[in-house]
Amino acid sequence: MNKESRILIVGHDDIIDSSLFHYFKANDYKNVFSSARYPIDTTCQEEVNDFFEKQNPEYVFLASTRSGGIEANQKFGAEFIYHNLASQNNIIEASSLAKVKKLVFYGSSCVYPKVCPQPMKPEFILTGKMEETSEPYSIAKAAGIRMCQAYKRQYGLNAIVIIPATVYGPQSDTDIERAHVLGALINKFHCAVEEKVDEVVVWGTGKPRREFIYADDLVRASLFLMESYVGEEVVNVGTGSDISINELATKIAKICGFTGDIMFDETKPDGTMQKLLDNSRLKDLRFDFEVGLEEGLEKTYNWFKAIRRS
Repeated sequence: MNKESRILIVGHDDIIDSSLFHYFKANDYKNVFSSARYPIDTTCQEEVNDFFEKQNPEYVFLASTRSGGIEANQKFGAEFIYHNLASQNNIIEASSLAKVKKLVFYGSSCVYPKVCPQPMKPEFILTGKMEETSEPYSIAKAAGIRMCQAYKRQYGLNAIVIIPATVYGPQSDTDIERAHVLGALINKFHCAVEEKVDEVVVWGTGKPRREFIYADDLVRASLFLMESYVGEEVVNVGTGSDISINELATKIAKICGFTGDIMFDETKPDGTMQKLLDNSRLKDLRFDFEVGLEEGLEKTYNWFKAIRRS
């Protein structure tokens, strides 16, 4: 892949596709198309095929076309499963027919069983019941993983599957209802400081543990794997360390300057208690991360403040 390559990024203007798009533009890649910025309905096979015929993409990055945290999954489960299934089916089929040079599919850690040995290894996928709160989305992502593997075997599609830890950074969704926990917490604590509120309520017990990856590191890992990995086996992309929601909330509160009380609403669901990815395959390929959680949170909050002022 070079700066003249024809690159398609499929997503819904979330952090993965936005971060990829900004990276390519900042580094003077000439032919970058994003489904979030291009008039294409990815749920329509005819439109997708027409796009591939006209634009002839060589490299495809296929992220989620609908996603969110626990609350969003509860409210928009039908939208999440339909849009992701339809879009990934159409993009993978069109990529195969067009004989693209390579496709990267982004899975999700929610495809692992709710009760799963830690850290989670790719061979554990679909070996147990998924977390109920995100099941529609999880089923769609699991289907995408298996579809890439099946197309690789039957049609020779050069597809690889990445499962990232929870991605955060500039371009994060911070909508309190739809966002994943980190983005929602930044918004909550920032607003509490602005409005001089002395208490912030966080869903669940605060005990679940989550692993986070800074967006720039995921972009680097994606490009690294696009260039160097051709295997059928899933590659987990995570830092190898996690943090409880309680600890995360405390860190974000401090960064935002919030000094009030943090209350946990235990009537709300926790989701899976721990999701730590086994990153041994990525380590074996000698990839290293650059941005730690503390630095990443600072950068993300500085970005959030800047867009709030603009």
